Parts: sequence; structure tokens; C-alpha cells
Amino acid sequence: MPEGHTLHRLARDLTSAFAGERLAASSPQGRFADSAALIDGRLCDGAEAYGKHLFIGFEGHQIVHVHLGLYGKLTLLPTPAAEPYGQVRLRLVGSQIYADLRGATTCELVTPAKVQAVIERLGPDPLRPGADGSRAWARIRRSPTSVAALLMNQEVLAGVGNVYRAELLYRHRIPPSLPGRDLAEEQWQAMWDDLVRLMHEGVEANRIDTVRPEHTPEAMGRPPRVDDHGGEVYVYRRTGQPCHVCGTPIATAELQGRNLFWCPVCQA
Repeated sequence: MPEGHTLHRLARDLTSAFAGERLAASSPQGRFADSAALIDGRLCDGAEAYGKHLFIGFEGHQIVHVHLGLYGKLTLLPTPAAEPYGQVRLRLVGSQIYADLRGATTCELVTPAKVQAVIERLGPDPLRPGADGSRAWARIRRSPTSVAALLMNQEVLAGVGNVYRAELLYRHRIPPSLPGRDLAEEQWQAMWDDLVRLMHEGVEANRIDTVRPEHTPEAMGRPPRVDDHGGEVYVYRRTGQPCHVCGTPIATAELQGRNLFWCPVCQA
């Protein structure tokens, strides 16, 4: 599932491509046809993201709410638009760029009130200006649930997925099983500050890199990581491979239906 940095990058790219233009909107698949007709030819205000939710605004307070889920993809390509292939739920066509949405869990036309209701259910988003990590801490410090589970709870913290969860815990030497109420406030503050920086870097690079300079392939003389998520990491999807710091094989277990990765020594 795309993590928050991907949605913020998409919002930035959509705004750059479409803000101030009247867009042709259609639903080649047909499932969004009625709603697409309501925004067809309307002026696009731009897009913004909150956590893993994307909101594309149009004049008349019409907003397309998108959640990509596990399989959704939103691609931007130069015009002229090609013949649709696959299940294109929504196509937006501007003067120079067109966008196709496929496989999203959510694609709906909503009001500003509905957008606000969605946001109010979410925890703070580290990528939003003025985000307040103390809101998440208020939930974490009272909870017997593991820190690993809390970091993936979008009502606690918006936008964090499996990669950032695993890497943040490793970088701060936190055992994934540690109950939230046993985490120290100064530990959480350091984690929050680190997460804000890492996720902003993710938006700029359009990939997740979490290793410190001394652990890059160049610094360690090791081959670059080859993985479809594209970044240099410490533990994510490195099961059985040696930890970059201590050499211990990386461990994996399932937690709430998702794979969890950690170093048994560095995060003892």
C-alpha cells in the first residue's frame, strides 16, 4: 500500500499539472461515470493529501476523494491521452497532462464537510504543515498495544505504512513488541522529529531511503539494494539478511496481517 509520502507527491504533481485548468473527466470503466459527469469541464483547484487520502478539488466545492488501498495506482502522462486500457476508474485530461486512476479502494465525489469528517478520524500527518506529534503521543502513552501496531493505526498517526514503521523502530532501537505506555516521551519526540524529516525526504526523492550516511552501499562497500520499493533500508523486506550494523539476521513475524521486520539484537 502506498505510504503517505507517495500521496503527498501525487498531490503536488496533480496540482502542478492541473490547477487552474478546466479538465475533461470521464470514467472509461463506468463505475464513476455519474460523478465524472459532474466535474467534467470544471476548473480544478488542485490537490492535497492527508495521510493516505488524496483530495482533488474542483470549482463548486466538488472534491474527488481517493484512497489507493493495496492495489490502486494513479498515473500521470503527457497528452494526447492514449486509448484506456485496464479498469480506468477515473480519467482527467488537461492541456498537457492526463491522469488515470485504477484499482483504488475509494474513489468518490464528496463535499468539504465529508473531507473534514475523514480528516477528523485520522491522527496527525507528519507531512502536513503544523502537524502536532503530541496528538499521537496522547494515544500512545496510555496504550498497552505494541508500538509497532500503534504506528500503523491511522487514527493514531496518519500516513505511516509498513516501510516507515519498520525503519523508524529500527533507527530508534525500539523493540516492536514494546507497549506504547512503556515508551518514554523523549523517545517518541525523537521518533516524531525523525519521521517528519524522513517522510519529507521521501516526497522529494519519490522513494524511501532510511539508512544513515555510514550505512549506504558506498560507505559500506556493499551492493545497492534491489527491491521494487526502491530505497536503501535497514530491515524492511530483508528477512534473513545480515543487519547492516551488527550482522544478525533480520527477523520477520506477522502482526495484524502485515509482515513486521526487525533486528533481534539492535532492537532487543
